[in-house]
Amino acid sequence: MGKKDKKGDTSDGSSEEEYVVEKVLDKRTVKGKVQYLLKWKGYKEEESTWEPVENLDCEELIKTFEDNRKEKEAKAKKPEDRGKKRVRESSEETNTSSRKGRGTSVSSADDHKETKRERKEEKTKSGFDKGLKAEKIIGASDATGDLMFLIKWADSDEAELVPAKVANVKCPQQVIAFYEERLTWHTPTESE
Repeated sequence: MGKKDKKGDTSDGSSEEEYVVEKVLDKRTVKGKVQYLLKWKGYKEEESTWEPVENLDCEELIKTFEDNRKEKEAKAKKPEDRGKKRVRESSEETNTSSRKGRGTSVSSADDHKETKRERKEEKTKSGFDKGLKAEKIIGASDATGDLMFLIKWADSDEAELVPAKVANVKCPQQVIAFYEERLTWHTPTESE
């Protein structure tokens, strides 16, 4: 479970160092390519790096990360379903709840939750929410059950999956252009 990377090649080319992935922290798409933010074993979290999925050899950690992410998204959609099977979230949340039991002031715990919520909202904001303009739709997917467009943002190398319902309202001309590029006409032959 790691990523091999050549560091400090010797003249015979036999020196190859293997870095071990400790944890997958985040995911993003750049120019249509998926990248994961990796925490390396034996390194500080500040030294985490974004790596393209094709360079990775840590399928188990990626699967765990994706499963946790899907579960968190499902919980976000249904907040009243909290309880039965609760996956252990970040250690910060666990510490906050245990501190409450020991008499920590409620206001400091609330402040902590608010800052965490603000960070989460910042991450979940789409490019439209951040004021970015769609340059082009470069792909589409319905893997989540809803039609999503992969939108390339103007003045940025970033691309992001956006629900089609949002794209239809926010950038209808790009949606039309996307469909027009893929439109094919079937002209019947004389025998038909």
